[in-house]
Order: sequence, then C-alpha cells, then structure tokens
Amino acid sequence: MRRIVEPELMDDESQGLAYAQADFSEPNKQFLNLFAKLFPAFAGKGRVLDLGCGPADILVRFVRRYPGCRCLGIDGAQAMLAPGLERVKQEQLKARIDLHCCCLPLSAETGQFEVILSNSLLHHLHNPDVLWQTLLDCSFPGTYVLLMDLFRPATPEAARKIVTTYAGEEPEILQTDFYNSLLAAFRVDEVRRQLTAAGLGLQCSEVSDRHLAIWGVIE
Repeated sequence: MRRIVEPELMDDESQGLAYAQADFSEPNKQFLNLFAKLFPAFAGKGRVLDLGCGPADILVRFVRRYPGCRCLGIDGAQAMLAPGLERVKQEQLKARIDLHCCCLPLSAETGQFEVILSNSLLHHLHNPDVLWQTLLDCSFPGTYVLLMDLFRPATPEAARKIVTTYAGEEPEILQTDFYNSLLAAFRVDEVRRQLTAAGLGLQCSEVSDRHLAIWGVIE
C-alpha cells in the first residue's frame, strides 16, 4: 500500500481537546520504560528535546522520572500545545518544561541536547528530512535518541482492523485520525533508508503490531 500523506499540523481545537482528554497513559509509560531499558547509562541530567510534544504528557512523565532534566517541547500546532501549557502551569513545572509552537527543522541556534525524544511525529511529515536534519543540528556525540511512530500496514483493510482493535471505543475524531495516520506512516525499510541517507547510525525496528522505534546514541 502506497503512503497517503495527511495534514502536517493538527491545528483544530477539537483535535487538541480530544487528544488531551484521551487516555494515552499506558503507551506513554511504555515509551518511557523503553527509554530506560535502552539507555540504562543515562545519568538523568541535562537538556531534553521533545519533537512534536503535543499535550506534553511524555515530558511531564519524563521530568517526574528524571528530575535533574530541563525539557523543551515543540509542536507546530498551537491547538495541541494549549492543553500542555495549562498542565505544566497547574503542576508547577514551568521551571523545568518549556513549550513552544514552531515547525521543523529547528536551527542549530536552538542548542544541543543530551536527549532527543519524539512520539508519533514522523508520519505527519511530508518531508521527513526536516526531522533527521533537526537530529543532526540539535545533538552532539553521546546524545540519546528515541523516536516512536506508527508503521504503515500492508492494506487499508489491515489499517481498519488496527483502528477497531485499539481505538474502537474512542471518539470518531480519534478513530479517523488514527486511520489516516496509519496510511501516512512509513515502513521500517523506508525509515532505514532515510537514516542511511542522513548519515545517522540509528537503529529502527518494529516494537509492536503497529509501532516502530528509532533509537541509538549519536556518534
């Protein structure tokens, strides 16, 4: 099945509200558990960058687990950031989490980070090179990288089955977004070719029946 791109930005207020209200606690905990498993040597200190942070649930959980970190979350859609800004304020984490609305690629002036994270951003990008360039510009030798995303099923029917299995009880807007995201996602072999072309020695493999992970330490 060929890739069918979707809009890069989720800038509808109803989308932002739906994602903020949805329960992504389990997959987000799994994301952090995977980070801890892959990078046991991480000292729990330094600057952390989350690309496409959305409502910032992963960053909130990250600084709770690693209180020595200072985090920057960026998202191109203000509607997705708004719930995160409110949460960071309510949980009194503004000293440790900054959230900004901007699009990739980030310039090297943003600085370099000990950790770069991203969850469910890659499939939104019409040109994934902006993500890989940002990794190159915002990292240094020793930066820990973990990105997760969906991978594209073989057929539209397989995508529908995944939506029914994992989001069948969710609001229609989330089911529609999930289906469109599956169709827009990349396969593992496509991501590996992108990494090679970018000169990034990161690994990529399937980690569930619908997710892939990209990880490694920048050399």
